[in-house]
Amino acid sequence: MDKDVSAGSITSTLGHLALGLTLLLFGLGNTQVIDGVTAADSVSLATYVGGIALFVAGLFAFRDHDAFTGTAFTALGAFWFTWGVTAGTQMSANATGLFLLLFALVALSLTAGASGAPLLTRGTYALLFVALLLLAVGQFGDSGGLGKVGGWFAVAGGALAWYGATAAMAHWPTALPGRAAGRGVTATG
Repeated sequence: MDKDVSAGSITSTLGHLALGLTLLLFGLGNTQVIDGVTAADSVSLATYVGGIALFVAGLFAFRDHDAFTGTAFTALGAFWFTWGVTAGTQMSANATGLFLLLFALVALSLTAGASGAPLLTRGTYALLFVALLLLAVGQFGDSGGLGKVGGWFAVAGGALAWYGATAAMAHWPTALPGRAAGRGVTATG
């Protein structure tokens, strides 16, 4: 089995754990699959773990000259902090949708910028983009169904981020075993 395990930095591992946990709770809250748990229940976690801890991890990444991770973590830390402190305030559905749409664009930029990053990192940002886009459209169209689907994408993104961080610490594999491109293709060409 291919053991493409990126040891990563402590900063990256901490940041991906914070992102994973926040996305998992936020996503599960939006799906409402657990009785009595809503997205509003993730406010404290989003503010402190997703917001402050992720933002600080981004600053440490900048200190380590890792511009991409620094940008990703500080931008997402700002997103989670802002979402956490404004949750529960009276905002129109369109204002909430616009906020989610703007940060979906940030997630899209992170997905495009992560072209050289491990597959789990790219997948996390891509799933975050889809989740935020669906949640934004759901807010604009007053569709709870789209919000639930967006929540499942957030759960999947959170699971990828969490697994990637855990795999880095535990030295678990993060790549699928390689195989030939198709029928009749050999390793020598």
